[in-house]
Amino acid sequence: MSKSEIEAIREALRARPRPVGWAERRERLDAIAQASPVESDIKLQAVDAGGVPAEWSLAPGSDPTKVLMFLHGGGYCSGSIASHRGMVTRVGRVAGVRTLALDFRLAPEHPFPAALTDALAAYGFLLAQGIAPSHIAIGGDSAGGGLTLAAMLSLRDAGKPLPGCAWLVSPWTDLAMTGASLADKADVDPLIQKVYLEELASAYLAGADAKAPLVSPLYADLSGLPPVLVQVGSAETLLDDAVRIVRRAGAADVAVSLEVWPHMIHAWHLWAAQLEDARRAIASAGAFMRVRL
Repeated sequence: MSKSEIEAIREALRARPRPVGWAERRERLDAIAQASPVESDIKLQAVDAGGVPAEWSLAPGSDPTKVLMFLHGGGYCSGSIASHRGMVTRVGRVAGVRTLALDFRLAPEHPFPAALTDALAAYGFLLAQGIAPSHIAIGGDSAGGGLTLAAMLSLRDAGKPLPGCAWLVSPWTDLAMTGASLADKADVDPLIQKVYLEELASAYLAGADAKAPLVSPLYADLSGLPPVLVQVGSAETLLDDAVRIVRRAGAADVAVSLEVWPHMIHAWHLWAAQLEDARRAIASAGAFMRVRL
């Protein structure tokens, strides 16, 4: 990996600082994602997934009976199908699966548990379509990573069939924000700072307990979950959220793999068109899903 690639991404982010308003933040994230456009042979189709706006994608040669259900990042307050379309469609291709990206409801308009309710409704939609649970992966980046875990915990506790595997990118697993890397990595992370996370958490929680297991899976009993791949960059404040959730999952006898990518920033997969290590990380995730599904 050439450090110049990741430095160019950092420079682009510094040139477009995060605005204050929710609407403006959502527009910024959608605009940033245009750096990795969808490849021309991908078929996209809007769908109502159990009452949740969603989008199918399918690359030529992929198996439509196997599905990655994707939950986007954005701190539960921004992000969309559009913001993550390039990332999602790329991993669908390399995994050889169809993808279902969700536009779950966002805080502060729709605080916890709205996003979780939507994720569970979409999973139920997949089962109703005849997709075997063992042929479903759930994945997400940042808040979507935490939401992926919360959805699986909810399914397990309800006695419902679990997906075949899960993929977490830079997961936000501790809304109480106790990880040491929030301070240790603050000088090198161009995207995520503790003050910003506190604002997002307040909007999403709306008074809920920050350590509730379905809010912060770091504090959950993780036993019985399917195999999980966790990918995180070394240059992000949420590094400890990823490392600690892997330790907790491993201690609960979950088959879990951790990849720490040197010099990578938060959710670097979003810049796959410009960043070799993003493409390599997506290839690794795709290989993981091919084996597990």
